[in-house]
Amino acid sequence: MKQVSTTFLKLAIILMGIPVLLLCIFLVPKIGNDFTNFLPEYPYIKFLLPSILYASSIPFYFALYQAFNLLRYIDNNNAFSELSVIALKKIKYCAVTISGLHVLLLPILYLFADKDDAPGMIIVGLLIPFASLVIAFFAAVLQKLLQEAIDIKSENDLTV
Repeated sequence: MKQVSTTFLKLAIILMGIPVLLLCIFLVPKIGNDFTNFLPEYPYIKFLLPSILYASSIPFYFALYQAFNLLRYIDNNNAFSELSVIALKKIKYCAVTISGLHVLLLPILYLFADKDDAPGMIIVGLLIPFASLVIAFFAAVLQKLLQEAIDIKSENDLTV
């Protein structure tokens, strides 16, 4: 049962990476051009917006890799190890990095929302940073719980 569950989760991780890759290949350059056409007084947006989006994809894929490693540790019965704690710490840092990079996009979204008179655009722009922070807090809680479980396990091993 455990092997089936982790295989399903590994497949889900792969399937999470494919749409982001497709967005990076096809949609991000188009978004940069569209924002430049809509806001011609800010020509630097053509390079700034895709750069931030591409930069945020790097920690995203690194976090997916760490999650994949975490599932491998579970398969190898190493779930309660320092390697798992380190992987969760890296996932937490990646989520905070993604959130920070997407917060840098908010001024550009503000310019777009101001010109297009679409105040909901700012709220939409806050979705990814908020979701990333939730993932970071969740990873931090799991990291702390896992570390406490490892400490209890090592105490019990020394007692016996």
